[in-house]
Amino acid sequence: MTDASHGTAPSTFLKGHGTENDFVIVPDPDGLLDLSAAQVARLCDRRAGIGGDGLLRVVRSAAHPEAAALADRAEWFMDYRNSDGSIAEMCGNGVRVFARYLQRAGLAEAGDLAVATRAGVREVHIAKDGDDGAPGGITAGMGRANLPGGAVTVTVGARSWPALNVNMGNPHAVVFVDDLDDAGDLFRAPAVAPAAAYPAGTNVEFVVDRGPRHVAMRVHERGSGETRSCGTGACAVMVATARRDGLDPAVTGHPVTYTVDVPGGRLVITEDTDGLIEMTGPAVIVAEGVIDPALWTPHPAG
Repeated sequence: MTDASHGTAPSTFLKGHGTENDFVIVPDPDGLLDLSAAQVARLCDRRAGIGGDGLLRVVRSAAHPEAAALADRAEWFMDYRNSDGSIAEMCGNGVRVFARYLQRAGLAEAGDLAVATRAGVREVHIAKDGDDGAPGGITAGMGRANLPGGAVTVTVGARSWPALNVNMGNPHAVVFVDDLDDAGDLFRAPAVAPAAAYPAGTNVEFVVDRGPRHVAMRVHERGSGETRSCGTGACAVMVATARRDGLDPAVTGHPVTYTVDVPGGRLVITEDTDGLIEMTGPAVIVAEGVIDPALWTPHPAG
């Protein structure tokens, strides 16, 4: 690969969002870039860069060492980075936006699409455009939830709550609260104990009920702070809520669907009897442009 700070840097970018969880999209089909954490963070900076909750690098699976083994199942690899430049396993809103980019670029059509991620291959369905010409929704297969078990506690200020540990390919701590304001400002990560439950940190979701099989949430995303939406978090919330409500499709033999409101919109999550989870929601490309080469140079010291 070529280090973007010393050789070929990407000249083009796109900007997209899924329920206002927004991303900088960097096409790199041949895997020529080696973006440093600092470069990613600068691109995602909302004042000094393009701005985004994260970055989606679009790479052919065969061209990326982490995805080459998946190339026979998925042509494209979503190299996802948090806004601080750290690497993440999976992003549910991101994979929908990733698929929308492939469709826009003529690299995928409406219908079924496999996308390689660090959490494995995810199956995506791109709906056909509506009669009004608006883009159809995108459904992403999110895999199965893993519930590691063990007591977990989340603390904000002087208040603490029990949480459910849910892994969706990335870690989550789900907390049920009386009011979403109980989460505080979420600029900083809530304290989660024991630390051994999440050795690499975790996303934390705060949840309130809105009606039958309908909840709302706020989220602190690991490496990004509070975001307007988190797809894997919404799936974790759906599973945690279903279990709280005594619903487990593997036991009842019936799929279960919940509506999850996030600050940036609405997602619909279904868990099937085999444990597989699907998430449906919007994905929109809002802009594309050219990156100024000066953006790749380090900030001045001082």
